[in-house]
Amino acid sequence: MASFVMNPDLNKLHPYPFQKIAKLKEGVVPPADLSPIALSIGEPKHDTPEIILQAVRDNLAGLANYPLTKGSTELRQAIADWLQWRFNLPENSVNPERHIIPVNGTREALFAFAQAVVDRHQASAKVIMPNPFYQIYEGAAFLAGAEPVYLACTQETGFIPDFDAVPAETWRDCQLIYLCSPGNPTGAVINREEMTKLLNLAEKYDFIIASDECYSELYFDEDNPPVGLLDVAAQLGNTEFKRCVVFHSLSKRSNAPGLRSGFVAGDAEILEKFLLYRTYHGCAMPPATQAASIVAWQDEQHVKTNRDLYREKFAVVLAILQPIMNVQQPEASFYLWAETPQDDQDFTRDLYAQQHVNVVPGSYLSREVNGLNPGSHRVRMALVAPVAECIESAERIKRYIESR
Repeated sequence: MASFVMNPDLNKLHPYPFQKIAKLKEGVVPPADLSPIALSIGEPKHDTPEIILQAVRDNLAGLANYPLTKGSTELRQAIADWLQWRFNLPENSVNPERHIIPVNGTREALFAFAQAVVDRHQASAKVIMPNPFYQIYEGAAFLAGAEPVYLACTQETGFIPDFDAVPAETWRDCQLIYLCSPGNPTGAVINREEMTKLLNLAEKYDFIIASDECYSELYFDEDNPPVGLLDVAAQLGNTEFKRCVVFHSLSKRSNAPGLRSGFVAGDAEILEKFLLYRTYHGCAMPPATQAASIVAWQDEQHVKTNRDLYREKFAVVLAILQPIMNVQQPEASFYLWAETPQDDQDFTRDLYAQQHVNVVPGSYLSREVNGLNPGSHRVRMALVAPVAECIESAERIKRYIESR
Protein backbone atom coordinates (compact mmCIF):
# COMPACT_ATOMS: atom_id res chain seq x y z
CA MET A 1 0.00 0.00 0.00
CA ALA A 2 1.38 3.37 -1.05
CA SER A 3 2.19 5.87 1.65
CA PHE A 4 2.04 9.59 1.10
CA VAL A 5 4.06 12.39 2.62
CA MET A 6 1.73 15.19 3.75
CA ASN A 7 2.19 18.37 5.71
CA PRO A 8 3.11 17.11 9.20
CA ASP A 9 1.58 20.21 10.78
CA LEU A 10 -1.83 18.74 9.93
CA ASN A 11 -1.21 16.25 12.73
CA LYS A 12 -1.16 19.11 15.24
CA LEU A 13 -4.77 20.09 14.54
CA HIS A 14 -7.23 19.26 17.31
CA PRO A 15 -10.65 17.82 16.52
CA TYR A 16 -13.22 20.57 16.15
CA PRO A 17 -15.41 21.09 19.27
CA PHE A 18 -18.47 19.63 17.59
CA GLN A 19 -16.60 16.40 16.82
CA LYS A 20 -15.75 16.14 20.51
CA ILE A 21 -19.37 16.80 21.47
CA ALA A 22 -20.61 14.07 19.14
CA LYS A 23 -18.23 11.62 20.82
CA LEU A 24 -19.27 12.85 24.28
CA LYS A 25 -22.93 12.09 23.49
CA GLU A 26 -22.37 8.68 21.91
CA GLY A 27 -24.99 6.24 23.17
CA VAL A 28 -27.02 8.95 24.90
CA VAL A 29 -30.71 8.97 23.98
CA PRO A 30 -32.52 12.21 24.88
CA PRO A 31 -36.23 12.25 25.84
CA ALA A 32 -38.36 11.62 22.76
CA ASP A 33 -41.14 13.87 24.05
CA LEU A 34 -38.86 16.93 24.12
CA SER A 35 -37.95 18.68 20.88
CA PRO A 36 -34.23 19.33 20.40
CA ILE A 37 -32.95 22.83 21.15
CA ALA A 38 -29.53 23.86 19.88
CA LEU A 39 -27.69 26.52 21.85
CA SER A 40 -24.41 25.06 20.63
CA ILE A 41 -23.81 26.51 17.17
CA GLY A 42 -23.28 30.24 16.71
CA GLU A 43 -25.39 30.39 13.56
CA PRO A 44 -27.82 33.34 13.43
CA LYS A 45 -31.46 32.31 13.03
CA HIS A 46 -33.09 35.69 12.53
CA ASP A 47 -34.45 36.33 9.04
CA THR A 48 -31.98 37.54 6.44
CA PRO A 49 -33.13 41.06 5.42
CA GLU A 50 -35.16 41.22 2.21
CA ILE A 51 -32.87 43.90 0.76
CA ILE A 52 -30.03 41.36 0.76
CA LEU A 53 -32.12 38.59 -0.78
CA GLN A 54 -33.44 40.93 -3.48
CA ALA A 55 -29.94 42.13 -4.35
CA VAL A 56 -28.84 38.52 -4.90
CA ARG A 57 -31.84 37.85 -7.14
CA ASP A 58 -31.28 41.03 -9.13
CA ASN A 59 -27.61 40.31 -9.85
CA LEU A 60 -27.47 36.68 -10.92
CA ALA A 61 -26.50 37.73 -14.44
CA GLY A 62 -23.11 38.54 -13.00
CA LEU A 63 -22.37 34.81 -12.83
CA ALA A 64 -21.26 35.06 -16.48
CA ASN A 65 -18.17 37.03 -15.44
CA TYR A 66 -15.05 36.25 -13.43
CA PRO A 67 -14.93 38.59 -10.41
CA LEU A 68 -11.78 40.37 -9.27
CA THR A 69 -10.11 39.09 -6.11
CA LYS A 70 -10.08 42.64 -4.72
CA GLY A 71 -13.79 43.04 -5.41
CA SER A 72 -15.64 45.83 -7.16
CA THR A 73 -14.88 49.50 -6.59
CA GLU A 74 -18.47 49.99 -5.43
CA LEU A 75 -18.18 47.30 -2.74
CA ARG A 76 -14.87 48.57 -1.41
CA GLN A 77 -16.26 52.11 -1.30
CA ALA A 78 -19.36 50.95 0.61
CA ILE A 79 -17.12 49.18 3.12
CA ALA A 80 -14.84 52.22 3.46
CA ASP A 81 -17.85 54.47 4.08
CA TRP A 82 -19.22 52.10 6.72
CA LEU A 83 -15.87 51.76 8.50
CA GLN A 84 -15.37 55.52 8.66
CA TRP A 85 -18.92 56.09 9.93
CA ARG A 86 -19.04 53.22 12.43
CA PHE A 87 -15.62 53.82 14.01
CA ASN A 88 -15.52 57.60 13.61
CA LEU A 89 -12.35 57.46 11.54
CA PRO A 90 -10.84 60.60 10.00
CA GLU A 91 -12.43 61.58 6.70
CA ASN A 92 -10.87 59.77 3.74
CA SER A 93 -8.50 57.86 6.02
CA VAL A 94 -9.75 54.55 4.59
CA ASN A 95 -8.69 54.31 0.96
CA PRO A 96 -10.86 51.67 -0.77
CA GLU A 97 -8.02 50.94 -3.21
CA ARG A 98 -5.37 50.30 -0.56
CA HIS A 99 -6.97 49.51 2.78
CA ILE A 100 -9.75 46.99 2.00
CA ILE A 101 -10.10 43.46 0.60
CA PRO A 102 -13.51 41.72 0.48
CA VAL A 103 -13.40 38.12 1.71
CA ASN A 104 -15.70 35.12 1.64
CA GLY A 105 -16.49 35.25 5.33
CA THR A 106 -14.01 36.01 8.09
CA ARG A 107 -13.33 32.37 8.89
CA GLU A 108 -11.40 31.67 5.69
CA ALA A 109 -9.64 35.02 5.87
CA LEU A 110 -8.56 34.60 9.50
CA PHE A 111 -7.11 31.20 8.65
CA ALA A 112 -5.38 32.33 5.46
CA PHE A 113 -3.94 35.46 7.06
CA ALA A 114 -1.40 33.61 9.20
CA GLN A 115 -0.17 31.68 6.16
CA ALA A 116 0.54 34.97 4.40
CA VAL A 117 2.19 36.95 7.21
CA VAL A 118 4.12 34.47 9.36
CA ASP A 119 7.78 33.92 8.49
CA ARG A 120 8.06 30.17 9.03
CA HIS A 121 11.82 30.32 8.58
CA GLN A 122 12.07 31.83 12.05
CA ALA A 123 12.26 28.78 14.30
CA SER A 124 10.90 30.69 17.28
CA ALA A 125 7.91 32.22 15.45
CA LYS A 126 4.94 32.60 17.79
CA VAL A 127 1.28 33.49 17.28
CA ILE A 128 -0.49 34.78 20.38
CA MET A 129 -4.22 34.27 20.89
CA PRO A 130 -6.85 34.49 23.63
CA ASN A 131 -7.79 31.37 25.58
CA PRO A 132 -10.66 30.36 25.20
CA PHE A 133 -10.65 31.11 21.50
CA TYR A 134 -12.06 30.53 18.04
CA GLN A 135 -10.21 27.38 17.01
CA ILE A 136 -9.37 28.79 13.58
CA TYR A 137 -6.63 30.91 15.21
CA GLU A 138 -4.83 27.87 16.57
CA GLY A 139 -5.09 25.90 13.33
CA ALA A 140 -3.84 28.88 11.37
CA ALA A 141 -0.79 29.16 13.61
CA PHE A 142 0.05 25.47 13.30
CA LEU A 143 -0.29 25.45 9.51
CA ALA A 144 1.85 28.59 9.27
CA GLY A 145 4.63 26.75 11.08
CA ALA A 146 4.35 28.86 14.24
CA GLU A 147 3.86 28.05 17.91
CA PRO A 148 0.52 29.13 19.43
CA VAL A 149 0.75 31.04 22.71
CA TYR A 150 -2.45 31.08 24.75
CA LEU A 151 -3.43 34.03 26.97
CA ALA A 152 -5.95 32.98 29.62
CA CYS A 153 -9.16 35.03 29.67
CA THR A 154 -10.74 34.40 33.06
CA GLN A 155 -13.24 36.10 35.32
CA GLU A 156 -10.27 37.66 37.14
CA THR A 157 -9.05 39.34 33.92
CA GLY A 158 -12.53 40.43 32.88
CA PHE A 159 -12.40 37.67 30.25
CA ILE A 160 -9.87 39.60 28.15
CA PRO A 161 -6.17 38.80 27.60
CA ASP A 162 -3.74 40.15 30.19
CA PHE A 163 -1.04 41.67 27.99
CA ASP A 164 1.04 42.62 31.05
CA ALA A 165 1.46 38.92 31.86
CA VAL A 166 3.32 38.19 28.60
CA PRO A 167 7.14 38.00 29.04
CA ALA A 168 9.30 40.26 26.90
CA GLU A 169 10.93 37.25 25.21
CA THR A 170 7.51 36.07 24.02
CA TRP A 171 6.72 39.48 22.56
CA ARG A 172 10.09 39.40 20.78
CA ASP A 173 9.21 36.08 19.13
CA CYS A 174 5.63 37.13 18.38
CA GLN A 175 4.89 37.72 14.70
CA LEU A 176 1.10 37.87 14.95
CA ILE A 177 -1.53 38.22 17.66
CA TYR A 178 -5.17 37.33 17.15
CA LEU A 179 -7.73 39.35 19.08
CA CYS A 180 -11.44 38.62 19.28
CA SER A 181 -13.43 41.60 20.53
CA PRO A 182 -16.27 41.21 21.30
CA GLY A 183 -15.05 37.79 22.33
CA ASN A 184 -16.18 34.33 21.35
CA PRO A 185 -17.25 32.70 23.67
CA THR A 186 -17.16 35.28 26.47
CA GLY A 187 -18.70 38.36 24.86
CA ALA A 188 -16.07 40.54 26.58
CA VAL A 189 -14.93 43.73 24.86
CA ILE A 190 -11.31 44.92 24.92
CA ASN A 191 -11.42 48.57 25.94
CA ARG A 192 -9.56 51.51 24.47
CA GLU A 193 -6.88 51.49 27.19
CA GLU A 194 -5.95 47.85 26.59
CA MET A 195 -6.03 48.32 22.80
CA THR A 196 -3.66 51.26 23.21
CA LYS A 197 -1.33 49.14 25.32
CA LEU A 198 -1.28 46.44 22.63
CA LEU A 199 -0.63 48.93 19.84
CA ASN A 200 2.35 50.29 21.76
CA LEU A 201 3.66 46.74 22.23
CA ALA A 202 3.23 46.04 18.50
CA GLU A 203 5.28 49.11 17.66
CA LYS A 204 7.96 48.18 20.19
CA TYR A 205 8.28 44.52 19.18
CA ASP A 206 7.16 44.76 15.53
CA PHE A 207 4.31 42.25 15.30
CA ILE A 208 0.96 42.32 13.47
CA ILE A 209 -2.42 42.59 15.19
CA ALA A 210 -5.30 40.68 13.58
CA SER A 211 -8.51 41.84 15.24
CA ASP A 212 -11.55 39.61 14.71
CA GLU A 213 -14.45 42.03 15.14
CA CYS A 214 -17.27 40.00 13.59
CA TYR A 215 -19.48 40.43 16.70
CA SER A 216 -18.92 44.19 16.89
CA GLU A 217 -22.50 45.08 15.90
CA LEU A 218 -24.23 42.83 18.47
CA TYR A 219 -24.11 45.08 21.52
CA PHE A 220 -26.67 46.16 24.11
CA ASP A 221 -25.96 49.81 24.86
CA GLU A 222 -26.83 51.87 21.79
CA ASP A 223 -24.78 54.77 23.14
CA ASN A 224 -21.60 52.72 23.67
CA PRO A 225 -20.76 50.43 20.75
CA PRO A 226 -17.55 48.40 21.09
CA VAL A 227 -14.35 50.16 20.08
CA GLY A 228 -12.36 48.81 17.16
CA LEU A 229 -8.65 48.46 16.52
CA LEU A 230 -8.61 50.97 13.66
CA ASP A 231 -10.31 53.76 15.60
CA VAL A 232 -7.88 53.33 18.51
CA ALA A 233 -4.96 53.37 16.06
CA ALA A 234 -6.26 56.52 14.38
CA GLN A 235 -6.69 58.30 17.71
CA LEU A 236 -3.04 57.54 18.46
CA GLY A 237 -2.06 59.16 15.17
CA ASN A 238 -1.57 55.86 13.32
CA THR A 239 -3.83 56.84 10.42
CA GLU A 240 -2.01 54.46 8.08
CA PHE A 241 -3.05 51.64 10.46
CA LYS A 242 0.48 50.20 10.56
CA ARG A 243 0.56 46.58 11.85
CA CYS A 244 -3.26 46.64 12.20
CA VAL A 245 -5.72 44.47 10.27
CA VAL A 246 -9.39 44.04 11.20
CA PHE A 247 -11.86 41.37 10.11
CA HIS A 248 -15.59 42.08 9.76
CA SER A 249 -18.48 39.96 8.55
CA LEU A 250 -22.13 40.18 7.50
CA SER A 251 -22.89 36.77 9.05
CA LYS A 252 -23.82 38.02 12.52
CA ARG A 253 -24.44 41.70 11.76
CA SER A 254 -26.92 41.01 8.97
CA ASN A 255 -28.05 37.42 9.66
CA ALA A 256 -26.47 36.24 6.43
CA PRO A 257 -24.02 33.44 7.33
CA GLY A 258 -24.73 31.64 4.05
CA LEU A 259 -23.76 34.69 2.02
CA ARG A 260 -20.13 34.16 3.14
CA SER A 261 -19.28 37.82 2.97
CA GLY A 262 -16.90 39.97 4.97
CA PHE A 263 -13.81 42.07 4.59
CA VAL A 264 -10.34 42.73 5.94
CA ALA A 265 -9.09 46.29 6.35
CA GLY A 266 -6.02 48.06 7.64
CA ASP A 267 -2.30 48.32 6.88
CA ALA A 268 -1.97 48.82 3.12
CA GLU A 269 1.49 47.22 2.92
CA ILE A 270 0.25 44.04 4.60
CA LEU A 271 -2.92 43.92 2.51
CA GLU A 272 -0.96 44.32 -0.73
CA LYS A 273 0.84 41.04 0.02
CA PHE A 274 -2.32 39.39 1.35
CA LEU A 275 -4.10 40.28 -1.90
CA LEU A 276 -1.28 38.62 -3.86
CA TYR A 277 -1.71 35.50 -1.73
CA ARG A 278 -5.46 35.53 -2.24
CA THR A 279 -5.13 35.98 -5.99
CA TYR A 280 -3.18 32.73 -6.16
CA HIS A 281 -5.57 31.11 -3.69
CA GLY A 282 -8.62 31.86 -5.86
CA CYS A 283 -10.72 33.69 -3.28
CA ALA A 284 -12.79 36.08 -5.41
CA MET A 285 -16.26 36.94 -4.13
CA PRO A 286 -19.13 36.11 -6.56
CA PRO A 287 -20.72 39.18 -8.21
CA ALA A 288 -24.18 38.58 -6.75
CA THR A 289 -22.65 38.33 -3.28
CA GLN A 290 -20.82 41.60 -3.85
CA ALA A 291 -24.05 43.32 -4.87
CA ALA A 292 -25.87 42.02 -1.80
CA SER A 293 -22.98 43.05 0.42
CA ILE A 294 -23.12 46.62 -0.86
CA VAL A 295 -26.75 47.07 0.19
CA ALA A 296 -26.08 45.36 3.52
CA TRP A 297 -23.17 47.65 4.47
CA GLN A 298 -25.23 50.68 3.42
CA ASP A 299 -28.21 49.90 5.67
CA GLU A 300 -28.26 50.19 9.47
CA GLN A 301 -31.96 49.78 10.26
CA HIS A 302 -31.89 45.98 9.92
CA VAL A 303 -28.83 45.88 12.19
CA LYS A 304 -30.58 47.83 14.95
CA THR A 305 -33.64 45.57 14.60
CA ASN A 306 -31.31 42.61 15.01
CA ARG A 307 -29.86 44.06 18.23
CA ASP A 308 -33.36 44.66 19.58
CA LEU A 309 -34.21 40.97 19.11
CA TYR A 310 -31.08 39.83 20.97
CA ARG A 311 -31.70 42.36 23.73
CA GLU A 312 -35.15 40.86 24.28
CA LYS A 313 -33.82 37.30 24.38
CA PHE A 314 -31.03 38.05 26.83
CA ALA A 315 -33.45 39.79 29.18
CA VAL A 316 -35.92 36.91 29.40
CA VAL A 317 -33.30 34.13 29.50
CA LEU A 318 -31.20 35.79 32.19
CA ALA A 319 -34.29 36.38 34.31
CA ILE A 320 -34.72 32.60 34.39
CA LEU A 321 -31.09 31.51 34.73
CA GLN A 322 -29.45 34.07 37.01
CA PRO A 323 -31.24 32.88 40.16
CA ILE A 324 -29.78 29.38 39.69
CA MET A 325 -26.50 29.93 37.79
CA ASN A 326 -23.48 32.22 37.78
CA VAL A 327 -24.16 33.82 34.41
CA GLN A 328 -23.97 37.47 33.38
CA GLN A 329 -25.04 39.45 30.36
CA PRO A 330 -21.98 39.94 28.15
CA GLU A 331 -20.91 43.33 26.86
CA ALA A 332 -21.66 42.18 23.32
CA SER A 333 -22.17 39.08 21.04
CA PHE A 334 -24.99 36.53 21.28
CA TYR A 335 -23.31 34.13 23.72
CA LEU A 336 -23.75 33.36 27.38
CA TRP A 337 -20.57 32.12 29.10
CA ALA A 338 -22.15 30.38 32.08
CA GLU A 339 -20.48 28.73 35.04
CA THR A 340 -21.67 25.16 35.60
CA PRO A 341 -22.41 23.50 38.95
CA GLN A 342 -20.43 20.44 37.84
CA ASP A 343 -17.80 19.42 35.30
CA ASP A 344 -18.67 21.14 32.01
CA GLN A 345 -18.52 17.93 29.98
CA ASP A 346 -20.83 16.13 32.42
CA PHE A 347 -23.17 19.13 32.39
CA THR A 348 -23.28 19.12 28.58
CA ARG A 349 -23.92 15.39 28.30
CA ASP A 350 -26.47 15.17 31.11
CA LEU A 351 -28.38 18.27 30.03
CA TYR A 352 -28.73 16.70 26.60
CA ALA A 353 -29.71 13.34 28.08
CA GLN A 354 -32.38 14.77 30.36
CA GLN A 355 -33.62 17.92 28.60
CA HIS A 356 -32.60 17.55 24.90
CA VAL A 357 -30.69 20.87 25.02
CA ASN A 358 -27.33 21.22 23.29
CA VAL A 359 -24.55 23.47 24.66
CA VAL A 360 -20.75 23.53 24.22
CA PRO A 361 -18.39 22.56 27.05
CA GLY A 362 -16.08 25.47 27.79
CA SER A 363 -13.08 23.19 28.06
CA TYR A 364 -13.57 22.25 24.39
CA LEU A 365 -13.05 25.90 23.44
CA SER A 366 -9.84 26.30 25.47
CA ARG A 367 -6.43 24.75 25.99
CA GLU A 368 -4.91 23.77 29.31
CA VAL A 369 -1.80 25.80 30.11
CA ASN A 370 0.16 25.34 33.36
CA GLY A 371 -2.61 23.18 34.75
CA LEU A 372 -5.37 25.72 33.99
CA ASN A 373 -8.10 25.36 31.39
CA PRO A 374 -9.97 28.69 31.50
CA GLY A 375 -13.05 27.08 29.95
CA SER A 376 -13.36 24.46 32.66
CA HIS A 377 -16.71 24.47 34.51
CA ARG A 378 -18.26 26.76 31.91
CA VAL A 379 -20.48 26.27 28.89
CA ARG A 380 -21.19 28.43 25.87
CA MET A 381 -24.81 29.03 24.98
CA ALA A 382 -25.73 30.82 21.74
CA LEU A 383 -29.04 32.66 21.98
CA VAL A 384 -29.70 32.44 18.27
CA ALA A 385 -33.06 30.61 18.30
CA PRO A 386 -36.44 32.43 18.36
CA VAL A 387 -37.45 34.03 21.65
CA ALA A 388 -39.93 31.29 22.60
CA GLU A 389 -37.34 28.58 22.02
CA CYS A 390 -34.72 30.48 24.06
CA ILE A 391 -37.19 30.75 26.93
CA GLU A 392 -37.98 27.05 26.70
CA SER A 393 -34.27 26.18 26.73
CA ALA A 394 -33.73 28.30 29.83
CA GLU A 395 -36.64 26.63 31.61
CA ARG A 396 -35.22 23.20 30.77
CA ILE A 397 -31.74 24.17 32.03
CA LYS A 398 -33.35 25.42 35.23
CA ARG A 399 -35.24 22.12 35.65
CA TYR A 400 -32.04 20.16 35.08
CA ILE A 401 -30.04 22.14 37.65
CA GLU A 402 -32.83 22.01 40.25
CA SER A 403 -33.19 18.24 39.79
CA ARG A 404 -29.57 17.50 40.61
